[in-house]
Amino acid sequence: MIAVPRLPLFGIIAALVGFFAGPAAAAAPGDLSPVSMFLGADWVVKAVMAVLALASLVSWTIFVAKMAELRAANAHIAETIDALGRTARLTEASRALGADRGPGRAMLDAVEREIELSGEVFERGALEERVASRLARIEATVASRVSAGVGLVGTVGSISPFIGLFGTVWGIMNSFVGIARAQTTNLAVVAPGIAEALFATAIGLVAAIPAVVLYNRLVRAVGLHRNAVADAGAAVKRILSRELDRGVAVCPLARAAE
Repeated sequence: MIAVPRLPLFGIIAALVGFFAGPAAAAAPGDLSPVSMFLGADWVVKAVMAVLALASLVSWTIFVAKMAELRAANAHIAETIDALGRTARLTEASRALGADRGPGRAMLDAVEREIELSGEVFERGALEERVASRLARIEATVASRVSAGVGLVGTVGSISPFIGLFGTVWGIMNSFVGIARAQTTNLAVVAPGIAEALFATAIGLVAAIPAVVLYNRLVRAVGLHRNAVADAGAAVKRILSRELDRGVAVCPLARAAE
């Protein structure tokens, strides 16, 4: 056997890791399957692997839920845009949307509310500016709502490799502790522990790479939905502009819609 020199720094590291981690239950040298490596890993490495698996599950769950939500929201806003595009008056648009609870209905309500607050005498440019401000806030609210949870997917993609690396470093330190205790550098003794440690890095990459792809896909989908909501707002502003071009007294429009 080859004795490992007991350097002071190595001895300190070995003592600390041995104290906190305890003896690692290494997998049998002939059985290095993923399940065996997980079961034979130190409890810290097991915790790292479990956290990474949970993070990957969360990112996929958010992706599926958000894509379903955005698909339904896009279909709804497309119907709203079509309805607004076929109307020339605010009263007609209000009747077309009826009791709808989507962003298009909220925009029409905001326009009617601003008209009522402006009174019967108002300056056209100022009215359109105030309406545009209200519509912009509605668009921002919708974007904030549909973006909820998307940032968590990006976080999983960003930090998963580092979490896996932490598990790898911890596992390799445990392997060095095993070398010190066994007084041997036999590869059969240290290989299982090193394999378990590297397995943590592999799981980190498996969690991170899909999460980054999913995050980019969600960001693009949210951006497309926000553009659709902006198109609905533009349709509402065009209808208001037509009303003002006709010289119609628009302040009673909300009451007329009833």
